[in-house]
Amino acid sequence: MACGTSGCRCPVPVDKRFIHKQTTSLLRERSQPIMKQYAKTLLVSAMAAASGAASAETPTLGEVLGASGIEISGYIDTSYTYATDGAVTNRVFDTEDNSFNLNMIGLSISSLPEEGFGGAVVLNAGEDADVTAAAGTSGSDQFDVQQAYLNYASGPAQVMFGKFATLQGAEVIESKDNWNFSRSILFGFAIPFTHTGLRGSYAISDAVSVTAGINNGWDNLKDDNDAKSLEVQVSFAPADNWFVNVQGMYGNEVVGGRSELRTLVDIVAGFDVSDALSFMFNADFGSQEDAFGGSKDADWTGYAGYVNFKFAPQWRVAGRLEYFNDDDGFRSGTSQKWKEGTVTLAYAPMKAVELRGEVRRDWSNKDSFFDDKGKAQDDQTTLAVEALYMF
Repeated sequence: MACGTSGCRCPVPVDKRFIHKQTTSLLRERSQPIMKQYAKTLLVSAMAAASGAASAETPTLGEVLGASGIEISGYIDTSYTYATDGAVTNRVFDTEDNSFNLNMIGLSISSLPEEGFGGAVVLNAGEDADVTAAAGTSGSDQFDVQQAYLNYASGPAQVMFGKFATLQGAEVIESKDNWNFSRSILFGFAIPFTHTGLRGSYAISDAVSVTAGINNGWDNLKDDNDAKSLEVQVSFAPADNWFVNVQGMYGNEVVGGRSELRTLVDIVAGFDVSDALSFMFNADFGSQEDAFGGSKDADWTGYAGYVNFKFAPQWRVAGRLEYFNDDDGFRSGTSQKWKEGTVTLAYAPMKAVELRGEVRRDWSNKDSFFDDKGKAQDDQTTLAVEALYMF
């Protein structure tokens, strides 16, 4: 979702070719007979008409792909980030201070018919690609095959085989599909990003569907042990304006032969009060056996609340509040109770463009943040401007 290498700028030019029709005027030649000149005029007119008809009947690339069932979409995500203390710490994505950033160039190519075989590929290039790259890849060349899977659909059933995005979490890798610019603590520290394996889903009714799968674990392209991880989801959407998803994972996520199980339960609920006002809630409960190589287990819990309000046709504002309890320090590296609040103002001058401005404040009961001089502190404030183009 597209090439990308470290230090490389990968523009995605849009190749627009305009066909200019030239009008040819025929000069009367007094030396030619009138009928001969009239015949030449008819011939030129017929050729022009035939050329115009052929041009009108020639389909565009999008029309050709659409008719074949292939869909292509993508986006460009750029930003400027700034930290009031000169450094950004305890972040997974927006980690740069006083910097312009190419966060992501995303390209999605898919053919997913309602019946039969299909497939999808999502390619990422940019700084965020190194963050989401699975173990078993370089993770440093600013390029990632985020998803690539074969799909088979039959009635209410669907099976996916390959690499795909996780079921966990309220947010996604694609910033354009999130309400805020910065990712939540829960998205960065509580859950995985992708899985490689087999996933099947079944729609029991219009309101209820179930999903289950087996994979190589959290963010692994190749399995790092002899065990497999299990995933499951129950999705409940009785009406168009609200839903509840409960999903979880269970498996050995420790490198090597030790059997030390990790468990995760993730809950996401959403409610649209109106076309303009929406709320969302996310909760995570995770545990890891023998987290530090001994007999001590680790637990982490987190809660996030979201609101999105479209107060004008081209304007919206989004807010997010979070609490993350990492008492054992297994996920963030510090034993802490961590909170954050974010406000994002967004303006869409046209359908394909959204501009965002954001203020975020993080604070903790421990000195887990650092300024540009390396001094530890218990809070952090960051500002950001983001520009998104979707195609």
